[in-house]
Amino acid sequence: MINDQDRELLIDYRLNQATDTIELALFLTSADKLSAAVNRIYYGMYYALTALSLKHRFETSKHGQLIGWFNKEFVSAGAVSWYELPCDEDV
Repeated sequence: MINDQDRELLIDYRLNQATDTIELALFLTSADKLSAAVNRIYYGMYYALTALSLKHRFETSKHGQLIGWFNKEFVSAGAVSWYELPCDEDV
């Protein structure tokens, strides 16, 4: 368990890491490196979600546990909802 000051520093670090990673994903997309961009998007979201979980005092190093926590605390609770993009046939 980490103290409050270190927790805030880690939250800031993870949010900066998420921002940098998403910026890299945008660059990769513009260079038509889509597979690498998808990887960076995933990790950008992972870093941001890690910051959110730390803010709520949930700690894990496992991606699956982090996603499960988010689904339970935010999706199932109705705080956020899934958004489905229309399929080509729906457009």
